[in-house]
Amino acid sequence: MIDRCFNSVARVLLFIARATGMTYNEINIIVYYLIVPLTWTVMIDILIKMPITTPLLLITWAVIFFVHHNDFRKWCDWAFDKSAEFLLWFKRIGWNYVVSSVIICVVVPIIIYAALIIALIKQ
Repeated sequence: MIDRCFNSVARVLLFIARATGMTYNEINIIVYYLIVPLTWTVMIDILIKMPITTPLLLITWAVIFFVHHNDFRKWCDWAFDKSAEFLLWFKRIGWNYVVSSVIICVVVPIIIYAALIIALIKQ
């Protein structure tokens, strides 16, 4: 089941990469470091009734794009490699790359989404 989940997510990211002319690494970084966090910051800002986290995230990404506009693909490759190193760190507790990817990149975000959606509903 974990392998199936990993492969499904990887296939979707690869499809998006091919459809947009970007690399897998670029799409992976954009999805997991911009789009997913952006949806969280919007929900957090709604919860706290103050736009703080979303502008901070967008400013951070504006700086990244500005500084790396000529080598964004290279920067994404670097960021992807650092992410892979982080996921491989979990070998210490018995998780391989696939298991750590699914837990950190699928299960944890689902839990965060669920918590934020519940908080928004209860608001």
